[in-house]
This record gives sequence, structure tokens and C-alpha cells, in this order.
Amino acid sequence: MIDGKWKNLLLATAMFNLGFVIWFSFAPFTGGIADEFGLSVAQLGLVSSAAVIAVPAGRILIGPLTDRYGAPVTASATLLVVGTFSIISAFATTYEVFTASRVIASLAGITFVIGIQHVAEWFEEENLGLAEGIFAGIGNAGAGLGAYFTLPRIFGEGYAGPLFATNWRAAFFYTGVLAVVLGVVYYRFGDAAKSEAKRQATKEQASFRQFLYVGTRHGAVVLAAAYVMTFGLEVAMNGWLGTYYREGFGQGDIVIAATFASTFSIAAGLLRPIGGYASDVAARRERDFLPWFEGRYREQWTFATLAFVVVALVGMTVAGLTGNIYLAVAAGFVVGVSCAFSEGAIFAQVPAMFPNSSGSVAGVVGGIGTIGGTVYPLVFAAPFLPNLHLGYAVVAVTMLPILALAAWVFQPAVAERATEDGWLVSGEAPADGAVAPSDD
Repeated sequence: MIDGKWKNLLLATAMFNLGFVIWFSFAPFTGGIADEFGLSVAQLGLVSSAAVIAVPAGRILIGPLTDRYGAPVTASATLLVVGTFSIISAFATTYEVFTASRVIASLAGITFVIGIQHVAEWFEEENLGLAEGIFAGIGNAGAGLGAYFTLPRIFGEGYAGPLFATNWRAAFFYTGVLAVVLGVVYYRFGDAAKSEAKRQATKEQASFRQFLYVGTRHGAVVLAAAYVMTFGLEVAMNGWLGTYYREGFGQGDIVIAATFASTFSIAAGLLRPIGGYASDVAARRERDFLPWFEGRYREQWTFATLAFVVVALVGMTVAGLTGNIYLAVAAGFVVGVSCAFSEGAIFAQVPAMFPNSSGSVAGVVGGIGTIGGTVYPLVFAAPFLPNLHLGYAVVAVTMLPILALAAWVFQPAVAERATEDGWLVSGEAPADGAVAPSDD
């Protein structure tokens, strides 16, 4: 029989992977969707934003709910809702019904927060980075291996199945059915925590007062901002790169354009465990490689990866301006690597800093971080830019204030109290949310 923590890691990973397939399943089919509903390139950018519009609020809400009710309950409910509306979108005959159903189906993106909390309830602190990295890395690969690589091949041009003659309608329908099935399986076989003591320690802190408190601490705020420039960027590029390679380089073949785009998604997903594992190693070895943050080992690795993201984005613009699509694809892969390392580092820190409020903090970080996925596509497709390549450098410039915030919070004196000091909500942690020792 599979050990409990690995069984629940497997369930969480399967949920998140399918969630990302559904979330980004519209991206490879934007050409056909645009033709059917008469959308321009700028409107496609709006569609990319609409696909994540419900996710930030959903993630913020699902975090404390998962702390309170446990991952099997919230995972099952989410998968059933997402699957149902993905099926509805497959039958949509008007743009309004299609968009509304896809917005609700986009709640598949909140499965990340549920899984982060679930994994944190089962793994010890010294292995959290690796465990969360495996979960998030393989899960994130759903955008690349699933949505970009697999779906266009199963449901390619000229698809004609038993229920649909339109490829994107078939893709939305069958992935929705899978979500409903997995929702039932998760509820039946998932376990909320590795012990009743751990489960109660988390449940007792799932109050609104505690949520406001932990969500406004310096540590939670800086990690949320960092996630805007990493996962927000990943979401944006997952929804945009297919269009970019098609429109920016005249690559009209849906399968080839989607394959190019999948290289970013695969890097951003499958390499994420490396980011988490490196954070674990840095914490265990206690070696300083950025002297400005002496003694703050996870923070040093996180800051280095954030700087990597900024540099990689500038490289994306430079590669695009050469006009060489293969160089641009390689640059996109490097951006994916930078996102993977940084996201792994960030979510190694979240449960390590807030062991009994991991769902609430993951909700804040994951929810706010997703905002980048709404904003960045508008920059990439901005009509005031002379070409589609410059948007990446513009986004890189907007990330510099976040990098400065991280440099301030990661200072030893500030970082030492990052879970106690904060903004907006002052005072001590609420009594009903006092940090209890975790059962690790």
C-alpha cells in the first residue's frame, strides 16, 4: 500500500495537473475560437486575462476554507464545479455564454492553493521545499504537457469525434468529465492531514481574524508580491505565447505554435522541484552566498531567483527583436526556468514560515500572485508598443519595485520578525490563531 503522505501527494498533484490543463486549455485553440467569435489580437489578450479573472479572489477564499474543512472537501467541490462549467463551455453557442462559463471553469487555478495546504499537512519542514516543488512542478506541467502539447495533438485541426466536430469543444468537454471523476475520487480517498493533532492545529487557526493577521505580515506580503512577478508571469505567458509565436513570427500552424509555447510551460513546471530543493539545501547547509542577507538562507536563494526572472525577461525581448523564432523559443525556455526556480523557492518559504496557516498564506500569496496573469497579457498585447517583442522588457521594468521590496524584507533584522511585523493589521496574533507547534 502507498504510504499516506505519498498517496496524498499523488492526489494533490493529479488534481493540480488536471486543473492547469483545464485552466489553459483555451490557449492552444485561440485561433479557432477567434475565428468563430470574430476576435482581434487585442481581444485575444483580453480573453487571456478573462481566463484568470476569478482566480485571485478564489485562491484567497479557498485557502482558509481548506485550513478549516480539509483538502479532500474543498478539492472535491472545486473539481465538480470546474468540470461542470468546462462541459457547459463546450456547448456554448454565444460569446457571452462561452466567456462566462470559461471564467468559472478558470477556478481550476485555485487547485494550487488546496494542494499546497494538503502537502504541507503531510510533509516535514526539512523536506517541504522538495515536496511542494514536486507537487507544483508536475502540476504546473499541465499547462505545457497537457494544454499546449497533448490537447492540440488529440484534438487537432480537422478533428471529428462522436460528439463534436469542433476540436476545442471536444477538448473542453472531455477535460471537464475528467475533473468530475477526479473530484469524486479525491473525496473518497484523500486524507486531510497526517495526524489528528496536526489537523486540529490547522483547523483551530482557520479564523477570519487570523487570516487578516497572517496575510498582512511582512513575510506574506513580500512573498505575494514576488509571486506576482513569477507565477503571474507564468500564467500570462502560458496564455499568451501561442499567440506571440503565431503573430510575432508568422507561425500559423496551431500544433507548431503550441509546441513552441509548451517549451516555456514544461520548463516552468517540471523544473520547479529544483527551486524548492535548492531552498531546502540552502537552509540545511547554512551557507551565505549573498552577504546582504546573512543568516537568511532561504531568502538568499529566493532573491537570487527573482533577479534571474528580471534578467531573463530582458533577454526575451532581445531574442525576439532578432527575428529568429528559434532564439525566441530558447529565450522563452530560460524565462520558464527562472520562473520555476523562483516559484519553488517562494513556496518552500510559505509553509516553513507559517506551518499551521499554510492554506491561508498560500491563498494570499497564490491569489495576489495570479494578478500578474491578468495584467501582463495586456502589456504584451498593448497597442501602443511598436511590436510584440518589447512587452517583455516593459514588464521587467515593472518588477524592479518588487525586487527592492524583497531586498528590504530579506534583511536579517527585518526578516527575523517577518511573521510578526506587518502592515494594516497591527498587534499580536489573535488568541484563537496562536501558532501551535506543528506535528512534524
